[in-house]
Amino acid sequence: MNIDRWVIRFAGAVVVASLLLSQLHSVYWLWVTAFVGLNLLQSSFTGFCPMAMLLKKMGGQAKPAFE
Repeated sequence: MNIDRWVIRFAGAVVVASLLLSQLHSVYWLWVTAFVGLNLLQSSFTGFCPMAMLLKKMGGQAKPAFE
């Protein structure tokens, strides 16, 4: 699996987890959802994604997610 798909999968899992935690624990977990959303938005403009950089250093393949 390539880096782009891992980033999308991880972001989706974090969003779902934070939404669940906001319902079960505290509404402040929604800040995590906001952070992930803003990070995805800025990375679409700048190309800077910390998760993608980490995965690339770990040996992930960089290619388009939707070919």
